[in-house]
Amino acid sequence: MKLSKRLRQIESMVTPGYAHIWDCCCDHGLLGAALLARQAAPKIHFVDILPELISQLDDKLQRFYPNTAGNWHTHCLDTAALPLAQYAGRHLIIVAGVGGELMTHFIKALHQQHPHANLDFLLCPVHQEYRLRQQLISLDFRLTQEILIKDNQRFYEVLLVSANRERSTDQKTISPLGEQIWQADSAAQESIARDYLNKTLKHYRNVQKGNTEDVRHVVEAYRAVSISRSAVTPTCHAPIRSGTWPTQ
Repeated sequence: MKLSKRLRQIESMVTPGYAHIWDCCCDHGLLGAALLARQAAPKIHFVDILPELISQLDDKLQRFYPNTAGNWHTHCLDTAALPLAQYAGRHLIIVAGVGGELMTHFIKALHQQHPHANLDFLLCPVHQEYRLRQQLISLDFRLTQEILIKDNQRFYEVLLVSANRERSTDQKTISPLGEQIWQADSAAQESIARDYLNKTLKHYRNVQKGNTEDVRHVVEAYRAVSISRSAVTPTCHAPIRSGTWPTQ
């Protein structure tokens, strides 16, 4: 099994300098395995709440990475309960494959439990992106990078954010709708951004028609979004890996 385009993008945004990387909701463990293979951090943590998945991952890691036992650890627990205090240094917490509301729950819980920890989050929600951004803004997080991709006919926002807003002068405030994701570097990326904007507008207009929630302000905000073309290619901080489990 190879990394999907979405997971390849997430993997490419992992920069050097972290003592611990936490691959949460890790599913088959492919993302964490790719990070382990390129030694992205001294310790890669695989996290999932399902015991059977963690058991399978233990078997695979022991089988395919027998000489790196000191570089990985598996945890069968809720992402909101990561034992960050047990591990010193700078942490990157990767959360993908869940909705923005659940993602917000994880982030708020960890930030509340570890207010002074050096935490970055690499986030890829499957929906509720606007709600997630609102919560990140309320927590006063800072943005390092954001990317919009299309994979298997679905759109994904990928956000690299920091809870430590004094760590880098390169960090920006988080936009409620995004800024970098609407700045295309090619005709193909411009088309993706336009399709995503149309899809998002359609979704919130349907929500408004259903009278279940007043989202007129969200509709008006997205209607005001302008997509621009730039000659600058978005930065990728690390090479994209294939991310397959090794063959026997």
